[in-house]
Amino acid sequence: MTHVLLIFLDGIGLGDDNPETNPFAAAHTPTLDALAGGHRWLHGVPRTDTERALFLPTDPRLGIPGRPQSATGQATILTGRNVPAEIGQHYGPRPNAPVRALLDDDNLFKQVVSGGGTAALINAYPPRFHELIASGKRLPSSIQQSALAAGLRLFTEDDIYTGAAMSPDWTGEGWRSELGYTDTPVYSRAEAGAHLAQLALQRDFTFFSHWITDVIGHRGPFERGVAVLELFDGVMAGLLDAWDDERGLIVITSDHGNMEDLSTRRHTENDVPTVVIGAARHTFADGLHDLTGITPGVLRVLNGRTS
Repeated sequence: MTHVLLIFLDGIGLGDDNPETNPFAAAHTPTLDALAGGHRWLHGVPRTDTERALFLPTDPRLGIPGRPQSATGQATILTGRNVPAEIGQHYGPRPNAPVRALLDDDNLFKQVVSGGGTAALINAYPPRFHELIASGKRLPSSIQQSALAAGLRLFTEDDIYTGAAMSPDWTGEGWRSELGYTDTPVYSRAEAGAHLAQLALQRDFTFFSHWITDVIGHRGPFERGVAVLELFDGVMAGLLDAWDDERGLIVITSDHGNMEDLSTRRHTENDVPTVVIGAARHTFADGLHDLTGITPGVLRVLNGRTS
């Protein structure tokens, strides 16, 4: 059986080798570097195939002028359609009516579920978030809209307590330091990675969204960008130790550049990294050069599971 885990890192591109402005050029990330054949995740690193992973520079611009944005980038990842071209612009942060219509019509979550598979967005959201969504005072992101359109529920604080969901900061520390909880689980980096692997084995398609990188891209500071990357490196080490490449595929990708250039608080037009880990990585990556290739790749792998 093949299980697909898609790790979405919001707002990371392939930037310059400048340790003063690019956290990717300054952070100590041996696990991430190994996935790119020993290279840091920087502009100019070519498509690289290692014994375990593929590193693929990926175009988020999609032939549309301007800086790529979250709503259309995420929608492209989750539909396989060139959403900026279809609506005539890059748009974000949250989807407007045309983007929501495209997501409601069809998306990766819906395709997995309609094909008899199981899927989940495993981020947990606190009560206030659910209240705002239910009242219409907050629009779901393209990722959240896609899950809802497939009839999937958005996870709650209860799922944090049971371990069925994860915090966007990987370890769960933010539920205590930012949200005021005193008894929610907190994992070490390695434990968070192993837990992510365990959750992915429970269903066919698992999506995890990490948005903190985009917040840092807009607000800084640089030191937090470095710290987040080094935290992610430790999580990935734990995930890879627990992962069976024959049973599952890990895909890491992003919607647009941002945190790789902290000399500006705006998005960039850089390529984004797509990293694919597992025995089925070449099946997934066949023909992939921009964000429209993510959904078809996932479906090829999942359909191959029962073909």
